[in-house]
Amino acid sequence: MALEEGARSCLLRSRHRLEQDIKPSYLMDHMISDGVLTGDEEERIRTQATRKDQAVALLELLLRKDNRAYVSFYNALVKEAYNDLANLLHADLPRALPEAHARSSDCCTPLVQTVLSEGGVPQRPVVFVSRPELVNHVREKLYRLQKEPGWITVFGMAGSGKSVLAAEAVRHHGLIEECFPGGIHWLSIGQLDKPDLLVKIQSLCFRLEQSLDSQSLHRSPNTLDEAKERLRFLMLRRYPRALLILDDIWDSSVLKAFDVQCRILLTTRNRSLTNSVSGAKYEVEVESGLDENKGMEILALYTKTKLHGLPEEARSIVRECKGSPLVVSLIGALLREKPDRWRYYLRQLQQKQFKRIRKSSSYDYDALDQAMAASIEVLPDQHRELYKDLAVLENDIKVPAKVLSVLWELEPEEVEDILEEFVNRSLLFVDRHNKPHLYYLHDLQLDFLVEQNRTQLESLHKKVVSQYQQHYRDGPPTSGDEECLYWIRFLTYHMAKANLSQELYSLMFSLDWVSTKARLMGPAHLINDYVEYGPILDKESCEVRSQFQAFLSLSGHQLEQRPFPDVVQLALSQPHASEVYRQALLQARRRAGTGELYFDWLNKSSVESLSRLVIHPHQGSVYSACFSQDGAKIASSGAGKTLKVFKSTTGEKLAEIQAHDDDVLCCAFSPDDRLLATCSSDRKVKVWNVESAMLLRVFEEEHEEQVNHCQFTNTARRLLLATCSNDNFLNVKLWNLNKPSSQNTMFGHFMPVNHCCFSPDDAYVSTSSNDGTVKLFQVASANEWKTISVRDAFAEESDEEVLVKCSTWTADGKRIVCAARNAALVFDVETSAMLLEIRTNRLSTVQYCHACPTSNLLAIALSNYTVELWDLEANKKMADCSGHLSWVQRVQFSADGSQLLSCSDDQTVRLWETKKVHTSSAVCLKRDSDVLFNDDAIVVSAADNCNRLQVRDGRTGSVLFQSEEMSSRIRCTCLCTRPYAVALGQEDGTVQVLALPSGERLAVLPGHTRTVLHCRFSRSGETLITSSEDATLRVWRWQSGECRVLQGHKEQVRRFSLLANDARLLSWSFDGTVMMWDTASGEKLQDVEAHRGAILSCDVSPDARLFATTSADKTAKLWRCDSWLCVHTLSGHQDCVRSCRFSWDNRRLATGDDNGEIRLWSAEDGALLRICSREGRDGMDSLHGGWLTDLHFSPDDALLVSTGGYVKWWDVGRGEALQTFFPMGTALKRIHVSADFSTFVTIDSIGILYILQRAL
Repeated sequence: MALEEGARSCLLRSRHRLEQDIKPSYLMDHMISDGVLTGDEEERIRTQATRKDQAVALLELLLRKDNRAYVSFYNALVKEAYNDLANLLHADLPRALPEAHARSSDCCTPLVQTVLSEGGVPQRPVVFVSRPELVNHVREKLYRLQKEPGWITVFGMAGSGKSVLAAEAVRHHGLIEECFPGGIHWLSIGQLDKPDLLVKIQSLCFRLEQSLDSQSLHRSPNTLDEAKERLRFLMLRRYPRALLILDDIWDSSVLKAFDVQCRILLTTRNRSLTNSVSGAKYEVEVESGLDENKGMEILALYTKTKLHGLPEEARSIVRECKGSPLVVSLIGALLREKPDRWRYYLRQLQQKQFKRIRKSSSYDYDALDQAMAASIEVLPDQHRELYKDLAVLENDIKVPAKVLSVLWELEPEEVEDILEEFVNRSLLFVDRHNKPHLYYLHDLQLDFLVEQNRTQLESLHKKVVSQYQQHYRDGPPTSGDEECLYWIRFLTYHMAKANLSQELYSLMFSLDWVSTKARLMGPAHLINDYVEYGPILDKESCEVRSQFQAFLSLSGHQLEQRPFPDVVQLALSQPHASEVYRQALLQARRRAGTGELYFDWLNKSSVESLSRLVIHPHQGSVYSACFSQDGAKIASSGAGKTLKVFKSTTGEKLAEIQAHDDDVLCCAFSPDDRLLATCSSDRKVKVWNVESAMLLRVFEEEHEEQVNHCQFTNTARRLLLATCSNDNFLNVKLWNLNKPSSQNTMFGHFMPVNHCCFSPDDAYVSTSSNDGTVKLFQVASANEWKTISVRDAFAEESDEEVLVKCSTWTADGKRIVCAARNAALVFDVETSAMLLEIRTNRLSTVQYCHACPTSNLLAIALSNYTVELWDLEANKKMADCSGHLSWVQRVQFSADGSQLLSCSDDQTVRLWETKKVHTSSAVCLKRDSDVLFNDDAIVVSAADNCNRLQVRDGRTGSVLFQSEEMSSRIRCTCLCTRPYAVALGQEDGTVQVLALPSGERLAVLPGHTRTVLHCRFSRSGETLITSSEDATLRVWRWQSGECRVLQGHKEQVRRFSLLANDARLLSWSFDGTVMMWDTASGEKLQDVEAHRGAILSCDVSPDARLFATTSADKTAKLWRCDSWLCVHTLSGHQDCVRSCRFSWDNRRLATGDDNGEIRLWSAEDGALLRICSREGRDGMDSLHGGWLTDLHFSPDDALLVSTGGYVKWWDVGRGEALQTFFPMGTALKRIHVSADFSTFVTIDSIGILYILQRAL
């Protein structure tokens, strides 16, 4: 629509005057916001040499535009205070505007300007930023006064923008026309005495009477009563539909003078003022203040600078202003005068120098501190002292009244009344969504209180600690309510601030405190305490502080479990020299006297934990984790659809974002750490603000399949984001965050791309694909530079596809490492020649690799649950980091190379200190083991991960014997005392017997055609029995080599039992059969097809009257040994029944299944006696952390021990768990138990040996 002729003529008439006076750069900002001017048009105007040339160009452009542009130009003149120039254009404003624009310019109509001007309503500030939600909230209340009088209270703390908000709310044509045709009248009140109030009302009455005829004029009222009556007459008779705005009311007595049944809007810091007057009442709270972007906009307007042109200090200044419009405006006004003082004013804010942030011409106080002090001075003396106590609170912390009840020694109800007074006076805020209500200070209020009471802060904190100690002298609160949580979280803070070092030592070096706080708050807060107060604690004992911190860092993921674990039992796994262990052992021994169970890990000194911190961020696999560039934060994402951010020092959660609608496959920090990118199976790429956790960008149109990886450029000089996906064609993209669509698409791969990353100088992007190649693309042109054929390195191995998982650049950018199958291959970037081939375990695959940015180290994540570190120069493995319990999905070094993180399907993120991991960590044992208990001696035999047989002293962990590496994998072992020897069965079917401790080979027994699964010496030591995958058993006279083959089973025989002084042998098989053999003759005495599914375990009662079988068919059965008849079928398990054990008195049978459930049965009648506690772990598939693999009764049948993901001891009578031992790994195969039920031996999935002894 073309510009109206009248408006065009007006512009032409006024052109010379406009060209002389206007500053186009200020006006164009408003016109761009209104959408009538484009960025390109603005740029063309700005290129003009002089201000006048720019004005000429702007007016030329305006004459070619439509009515909306004319109105926007007019509004811009008004907003920039060119009132005389705006008056030149006002008469010819286009009348026929589109409805949407008519609404947007409602505040600038002649009616609005006239009514507000006559009523004394303040004009908009020179710098004005809209707060539409609050303005609309006030207008909604004003519309309620359309039909009846009433009061609207706009309340909030000092400097929250109440007055500007009230004035803006009435700057609306429709509101005035419909609700207040009698006008709007503004009266500034403040803190007044009666004479001053009388003068104010006199002036208001005079103003109201000016528009009346001369006969209606009266003399000025001489008393407040007269003034009130005159005002009543004028408002009811002459201006019945007018609005009276009373700005800055402090005292309810003032309102009584205006209680004349009219329509009133008032601004105040005290929300309860209208309690003293009659009529309808409405409230609008001004609490939230300005968001960061609004604050930046104010500074830009004051300093006449574009948003993107503001210095880096601007954002910090806005944050320090804590959302206060007053403070932002004060700073903006000062900067307008002194534009070179950005750093100075930021420093003043950071140092709380409020007195130096002085005087805004539109505000009643000379400095910010005076404005805030005025609110406090009106409190009663006693309450003023109580308010001072709030200076001890932490920023952004909400407290329940009960906490202050302890501090003030007052009844909670009395405290609530006092707090409500503070709230009503806008000195305190309340969160009413919580029960009980929570109270908190605005940041500026707290800053002011701290500054005002700086010399008394230490004594105020001492008062807090003293009152706590007196109130909770019998022990800390454990209820878990808001009051309890406050004390548990902040007691250490108050002690530190009070300089109560001795009290802090006693508290934080106490295992009881660790248990209490971890139970209620989780471990991250505790770790943070040891880091934050480390300098204080180290004065007492740096060693003890580090011991407690290490305990929490490495056991923290277990302290997040529910039910909450026994902290004393966890602490018993700490090193013997640790203060944590010393306290735990004392407590364990004391509690053992009352019948509680605790177990000491005897050989722990032989195990070194290499992880620095373990975090359990997600319920589900963790697919991605990354360091921020400064190393202070970790972000993680995974199967839970969430993105989480943690402190890297403590694991404390900083943010949690529901990021996507499906698994979040990758997350990445921007080089300045301000942004996080995520990509997902939902095909979307998102960009988030790290600090606010706000979503900034969504790219959802271009990738049509799941997006596998995302990465920012390494520098912010030209920030780009690379993504890759499972699309078969358009699968690699580069994004400029300022554009809605991708900047470039890289063409070349025709199969899914798994990974992409920038070269160190950001010149190239490498992409790794299922097509077996890595391609290098030029970032500037998006052209393919070269292709590295990774699949060629595997050409001779098999015809299977070569999927390249990822690639990583070395720090010099000259080499690129590619991960595929079980190898990491190093290529020269310039020539594409392969320089080095790193082959890992043939049974595992490389999931990811990352080159250290500061050294020659390469980290490799493997599917065999480990992380390997390799030196690329020496082609040598430097470390094998064990600890994860499932596939490791991602590894990354920190930017300085000092730390390494890994994430896994086991739901954890682990942090490692690069210098502390070493190759000795690679030695671990396999779970198939045997144990001899001989008096105090404990001897353990097991194969290690290098396929050597080890025999160890269980108490010390020292190696008594270690064989050479075997050519065939060792699958089972057993020990013999007479002679002192060890047997081992191998994957190729061979059995060997070695003398101990010499290792002399006493016998080599070939015969089995497949893997030997189990072996056992007879009591005499003369006979060795073995079972195999070849479905046979063999009875060896091993010293002579004589052998009897027991044939009859059709599938593998995993285990067997020797009975009747070794004269009988009971075997069971995956074919569902059980057989009895005569050991001497090899004759099969009995057989029965016991189950339709594989038999997983079998046990014979101590009196040899019954035997039990369990099966994959989810049942257990009881059989008579004499008749071989099934006497009871035990049904009820919901999964494979994997283990069983008779009690020593023959009366009970315990069975365990793959869901971790234990059932106790009557051996007499097959009745179910009890299901052991169903309490489970959060996020675990099994109630026992894994398949329940082994069970043993104590000699008195009062206790039962079970193994699964961990070891549990049970009260048989009650079916309740008494204690749990959490190994570092999981998936325990079996547990060896001493005859007196005091010592327990097992090996976990990561090869750690545990000798556990009951603490007495």
